[in-house]
Formats: sequence, C-alpha cells, structure tokens
Amino acid sequence: MQKVVYLGMTADIMHPGLINIIKEATKYGEVLIGLLTDKAIASHKRLPHLSYEQREEVVANIKGVSRVVPQEEWSYVPNLLKYKPDYIIHGDDWVGGPLKQIREDVFRVMKEIGGEVIEIPYTKGINSSGLDKDIKAIGTTPDVRLKTLRRLIAAKPIVRILEAHSGLSGLIIESISLQKGDKLQAFDGMWSSSLTDSTSKGKPDIEAVDLTTRLQDLNNILECTTKPIIFDGDTGGKIEHFVFTVRTLERHGISAVIIEDKVGLKKNSLFGTSVQQHQATIEEFSDKLRAGKNAQVTKEFMIIARIESLICGQPVEDALERAFAYVEAGADGVMIHSKDKSGEDIKAFCQKFREKDKVTPIVVVPTTYNQFTETALNEWGVNIVIYANHMLRASYPAMYNVARIILENERSLEADPYCMPIKQILELIPGTK
Repeated sequence: MQKVVYLGMTADIMHPGLINIIKEATKYGEVLIGLLTDKAIASHKRLPHLSYEQREEVVANIKGVSRVVPQEEWSYVPNLLKYKPDYIIHGDDWVGGPLKQIREDVFRVMKEIGGEVIEIPYTKGINSSGLDKDIKAIGTTPDVRLKTLRRLIAAKPIVRILEAHSGLSGLIIESISLQKGDKLQAFDGMWSSSLTDSTSKGKPDIEAVDLTTRLQDLNNILECTTKPIIFDGDTGGKIEHFVFTVRTLERHGISAVIIEDKVGLKKNSLFGTSVQQHQATIEEFSDKLRAGKNAQVTKEFMIIARIESLICGQPVEDALERAFAYVEAGADGVMIHSKDKSGEDIKAFCQKFREKDKVTPIVVVPTTYNQFTETALNEWGVNIVIYANHMLRASYPAMYNVARIILENERSLEADPYCMPIKQILELIPGTK
C-alpha cells in the first residue's frame, strides 16, 4: 500500500515554491493536501483572495496531488490525528517565528502516530507577502470587493471595521497590521460615515447631502483600497429613493448599507432625538427593507437595519421586537445603537436576540461603551464592530497642534517631530516612485 504524505497549504497565490514542495512530496508517496479553509486562515493572515472552492479546484488539478481535504483549523494536529499520514512535509521557514509552536505540535503528534516530519529548504526568491502586495497594488473589482464582507463574517469571530473619510485614511486602514503571536491583527474593512464625511468638509451632518456627492468622495477611497466598505445610509430616505441607493451602492462594489429606523429631520443619535425626528413604525421600516432587498441584483449585498430604540429611550424589549420583525422583512443583519456608557443594554439585547436567532449578524458601534474588548463583544453574540469616527477625531487634534506650534515659533522646525516625513507618506501611495 502506498504511503501518504500530508501537505497543508493556503494555495491562494500559486508560485514555484508550492509546486516544488508538491514535487518533493510525490517522492515519498501519495500526496494528501490539507487545504486551509477561510475560517482557519482569517484570524492568522489576511482573508484569501480566492474562495475555498476556487482554491480547491486549482490545487486538485495540480500534477502530483492525489486528494484534497479541508483543514478547518490553523493547527495541523486535528487533521494529522484524523488521517494519520506516514509523512508530513513542510518548508524550513517554520523553524522560528510565529509558526514555531505549530512545528513543535506537529513533531509531537507525528511521533505519537508513528509518522515522520520532512523539512525541505524554503524556496529562495519567493515571498508570498510581496506577491500579495503586488496584487493589492493592482487593485480589485467591484464584484470581488462586494462579496468579501459575507466571507469575513463567515470566517472570523469578529469583523473589525474602521471609519475612513478620505483616500489617505483608507490607505492607512488598508496597510496597517500588527503581529500578535501567531495571529495577524488588521482591519477587515471600512465604514463610510455620513458624520465624518460631512465633518471633514466642515459641513453639518444632515441627510440632505445628495448620494452622488457622497459617492464622489467615496470614490477616492474605492480607487486606492481593496477592503470591503459598509455605507452609512442614514434613514435611507423615501422608499423609492432607497431602491435607487441600493442599486447604486451595489454597482460600485459597496458590501453593505446600514439604515436607521427613524424618520424626520436628521439629528445625530449621540445628541438624542429631535422633536422633528422619531422612530418609524415597524411596518413602514419593514416595507423599506423589503423594497431594498427586492431592488438588489446580487445575493452578496447586505442591507442592515439599525435599531434606534435604546437611543429613543425605549426598553430592550422594543428593540428586540423591531429586530425580529426587520429580519423577517429581509434584513441581512441588525445594528443596535446606544449612548449608555455601561453597555448593559447592548449586552442584554445581544444575549436575548441570540437566544432566538443564532445566525443573523449583529453589528455594534462601541463609541460610548468602549471599555469592552472585541472578545467580550463576541461573547455577547456580536459579529461586526465598527469604530465609527476615530480617524477623523484623531486627525483634528494632530493638525490643530501643528498649526499652533508653527504660530508660536514663527517657523515649522518645532513641528517636525509631529509630522510624518513627506517621503514616507508618498511611499504609502501605490504607484508613487
């Protein structure tokens, strides 16, 4: 009987290094590829460009591959115990760094099952991170960007979204990451906020701003980033206007729109509800959601219902009644909002909602109750956390401080420590030499 060689891989960007290791594996026996799922990868690296099904089709047709099975976890151990291969083959790049613990676990388990670990030299001149950077420089398509949010929700415990109000702020969100152990911490997407969009222009946050005007500014972000975008749709306007909004956003590759169940002259929720503005009835808001869902072309676009009950002084029970009704009307997710700093009302809502609905994504914006970590929010049942205005709020004091320093010293020398070198900021922009 032919021996089995296990090889775990992501196989998102195929390159000579992967072909080389498959060729080497065939020398020892039948090659069994453990293809990591989106869920196994997403918390440790970026979400693959290709879906699992696309990657599986590519790998299954590579010469020398006998069989492809899903690897549901970042660790190789569960699959090694399940399939008990005679060998596992891996490049020697895991001797140090974040994969060191993975290597130690593999050696231990292979010894237990009587197998052998084969390490081969890592192929020189091949850098997956560099290839990924080149792909990002090329950009993405509206269709690919639109689909990514649903994939992220399915793959990650928490989808982390940060507000972007300009192309530069979008580039920061696109590029910043932090390695914590064997996990890569990064932002998964961007929030296009009506508040930060208007404030960055020095204008009040009112819903009278034309969608076309919003999209002109959003296009600056779309042109230089690849991550999914959630759009702040305010109340969505009249039903016939909302239908147009859905089709326009979908065409541009926006992944989701969030609309709130309030009507009347807009006032920001953190300031409370004005006399001109009140919650829509469940029926009229449900009609708007249904109209939006009927208008969209793709299955991937998401319409998320923002529930203002807690902002308007209503109890958690009112928010729950609305949430279940909106999901019944077709909402792809619910966003619960509150200005209570304790966060207890949000926690109660999430836990009670999850008792009845285990699937529908819950979105929160923990601006006032920011003492809770993403892990804690996920334990409540939250899927998406939006940091809704931090990039704009951070930019104002930085710019104000530099302006004040220049005035005080009648020159800019003293401001230099507070300013990014112009060369460094230009290198952030794709295509700049």
